[in-house]
Amino acid sequence: MTSSQSISTPFLLNSATTTTMAEEEKGQLEPQSYWTWCKKDFYPEPSFQSWKSYKSAVLQTGFRFKDRFFDRSTDINELEVRKESVNEMQKCLTWWDLIWLAFGSVVGTGIFVLTGQEAHNHAGPAIVLSYAISGLSALLSVFCYTEFAIEVPVAGGSFSYLRIELGDFVAFIAAGNILLEAVVGAAGLARSWSSYFSTFIGLKPDSLRFHVSSFADGFNMLDPLAFVALIFWSSIPMFGTFKASLLNTIASIVTVVLIVFVMITGFVKGELSNLSPFVPYGAGGVFQAAAVLFWAYTGFDMVATMAEETKKPARDIPIGLIGSMSMITVVYCLMALALSMMVKYTEMDVNAAFSVAFKSIGMNWATYLVAFGALKGMSTGLMVGALGQGRYTTQIARSHMIPPYFARVHPKRGTPINATLVVTLTSACIAFFTGLDVLSSVSSLSTLFVFMLMAVALLVRRYYVNDVSSKSDLLKLWIFLLMIIGSSAGTSAYYYARPNGWFGHAITLPIWFLGTLGLAVILPQQKAPKVWGVPLVPWLPSLSIAINLFLIGALGSQAFVRFAICTGVMLVYYVFVGLHTTYDVAHNKPPAVESLAE
Repeated sequence: MTSSQSISTPFLLNSATTTTMAEEEKGQLEPQSYWTWCKKDFYPEPSFQSWKSYKSAVLQTGFRFKDRFFDRSTDINELEVRKESVNEMQKCLTWWDLIWLAFGSVVGTGIFVLTGQEAHNHAGPAIVLSYAISGLSALLSVFCYTEFAIEVPVAGGSFSYLRIELGDFVAFIAAGNILLEAVVGAAGLARSWSSYFSTFIGLKPDSLRFHVSSFADGFNMLDPLAFVALIFWSSIPMFGTFKASLLNTIASIVTVVLIVFVMITGFVKGELSNLSPFVPYGAGGVFQAAAVLFWAYTGFDMVATMAEETKKPARDIPIGLIGSMSMITVVYCLMALALSMMVKYTEMDVNAAFSVAFKSIGMNWATYLVAFGALKGMSTGLMVGALGQGRYTTQIARSHMIPPYFARVHPKRGTPINATLVVTLTSACIAFFTGLDVLSSVSSLSTLFVFMLMAVALLVRRYYVNDVSSKSDLLKLWIFLLMIIGSSAGTSAYYYARPNGWFGHAITLPIWFLGTLGLAVILPQQKAPKVWGVPLVPWLPSLSIAINLFLIGALGSQAFVRFAICTGVMLVYYVFVGLHTTYDVAHNKPPAVESLAE
């Protein structure tokens, strides 16, 4: 891991851009300049100015890949590249807003969408344990996100953090998976919104979808309503962050009232006999459900992307992240328990579990209340999700891994309209074709993969500092990390291959322990957190790595195939486009392009 000095200076369009930013601060930038549209808005880098320059760049692919693979960004650089957006995002959020944003994003996404599906197919009443396992893993990841977000308050979230600690190439793979998670997550939520709307108006969940027999299973139920709903709700954040936050807070309070009603009804009207057998599919089913249910917690990383718009990141982000996720984990477990008491797991509806559950206990009127509450929760989930997705995309575009056109922030709205639009339209198209079971498995693997990398990045941040750590310490760090990652992957693979075996665990678990102990005892920590830090380092980050890899192992082979295909497509893009754009940016070769004011 070496850090290129050239990357410390952000790649600005030209001096005219700097002038434009100064003018914007004085209110002199004309709004219509935001909507310029030409080739240089998308690919201003020298390698893309002509076919000759591109051919020359491609011939240097090997050299350039080596340069980018070993390069790391810096905290300062990730803050400075905000200039690529020309206009600044508005600092308008507090810890109160962050808590409700996380609540609005996460709760509407998870509990109303996947509980019935996973309880029916994999976990039974032990779905409560599945939520607890996923919640613990999410909380460990929250710790890692919080430490980074306080010290690097930018819109990029995990993309920026990984770029700083693990380098440009790993950050690109993470960026691809972040965008995959954003697109797939929004599409899956839109499909569930369509199911609940059908239930709300008295139809079956699939009634408003169109079956096309010639399409493959999982892609043959066309859903125009999901398409329209996703575009409508995801468009609201484009008009202002604070407005979207205020609407979300009001709507989330309504969700809290509904949650209290569901829990009280479930515990009063439910039957304890429905909880038996508690673990019908065995421990493997519990973990398999936990891996998919992790998708229900993905909204929390959105809060980290709002750091750039938070008034006091050092105070507000820890409260917003840790407070919201602790509360949400408890809510999920209690609501899953209430559902399991109301209806036998074998009779749960996999599309609209809570609405159908109230019918089973004779409360038909409550079906419409639950459907309305679920629709509201998923609507805010789509809206708040668009906030985070747009900001992820913005920071990725600021690095030029994707066209910098998507890094622009609107001069009046203070929001990344271009980035939000591209993610929204892509998600809507996928939601139109793809079933929820396909979407949830792909999203879960991407999410778990990125969260695992975040834990690795946290350990690297604490134990390695460029030009300070010795080569021998760097070698020891890599050895211990390989021991932790390898043993965690081995534990996962052995468990799912031989659920009742013990010999493999007798080898992998001690290796994990020794790797973590080596970090704790042999290597000194080179960097202490400035404000708030993850406690019990290296044990908690190491445990996060182990849990995330263990949950990844629970996913079916199809999820890995889809993940491999998506990653392959990302690599092709990187070799032919992303590698060369980022190389030009890092080596500070600004082309002559027009500023947005022209």
